[in-house]
Amino acid sequence: MSEKILVTGGCGYIGSHVTRQLSESGRTVVVYDNLSTGFRDALIHGEELIVGDLDDHAALEAVFLKHRFTTVLHFAAAIIAPESCLLPLKYYGNNTRNTLGLLEACVKHNVERFIFSSTAAVYGIPDGGVASEESALAPINPYGTSKLMSEWMLRDVSAAHGLQYVALRYFNVAGADPQARMGQRTPEATHLIKVACQAALGLRESVGIYGTDYPTPDGTGIRDYIHIEDLASAHLSALNYLEKGGAPTAMNVGYGRGGSVREVLEMVREVSGVDFKTVEAGRRPGDPASLVAQADKIGRLTGWQPRHADLRTIVADAWRWESKLAGR
Repeated sequence: MSEKILVTGGCGYIGSHVTRQLSESGRTVVVYDNLSTGFRDALIHGEELIVGDLDDHAALEAVFLKHRFTTVLHFAAAIIAPESCLLPLKYYGNNTRNTLGLLEACVKHNVERFIFSSTAAVYGIPDGGVASEESALAPINPYGTSKLMSEWMLRDVSAAHGLQYVALRYFNVAGADPQARMGQRTPEATHLIKVACQAALGLRESVGIYGTDYPTPDGTGIRDYIHIEDLASAHLSALNYLEKGGAPTAMNVGYGRGGSVREVLEMVREVSGVDFKTVEAGRRPGDPASLVAQADKIGRLTGWQPRHADLRTIVADAWRWESKLAGR
């Protein structure tokens, strides 16, 4: 019997891309998702889907009893940082408490490996705008804190029970499957590239630029945008690393360089051939001027190499997907 992998949140934006790549690598995947922000048809290779909530411990227990997973990849979470400041208990419930319940099931059923969907938000506002894995962990919102608490639980569970894990700290995920089979679909998404593509398609009146007086070359915030396909492949590299006996650790996933808000918007105009309105507004609280990954660790430990590390490629794939969505 082949080993089975559980993917929580596998119908969502990131989870679905990882699930697809796992299936295409020949692995057997079972997806557990409550479909609150995910889509059933994002599973394009016929992966088994169990619809359920992570806080339904009886349902989770039944899944673990049936399938005997060796590995869990955990994506299910609430992810909107500004919302977490308004609804902190939602984030500590969805993210921290549900991860606790999932880890209890993993320990009980002798799961060997765990890959956790973490975030650069665990760093808060790093010195100099660049975060390495050794940077201070100082989240500035409940979203980042809820993820950091989950990382701490993983660390301690690993020490006590031998669960091998990698926590992947994502920077700004963007783009879509190059064949436009899947991409970002949540209607209220706040991703800059998606919002800009929607404006170019006439689905939004304008795009907000929050902060034009940052100490950056053009005054707007700089972020490390990473293609969803490269982010997904990082999970497979992390899994191979654990299967070869790699030690538990956290790794950044980014490109080590950033693009400003104005640069991104100009690239969307170039790729789409459409001009659209922007509205300049004040800075949002808690937004760093720059947030870029120092991301050599993952390559060094796992051999991961990005294949789509170009802003034009990210935007072109996002534009293709958003155009397809708009035409449905």
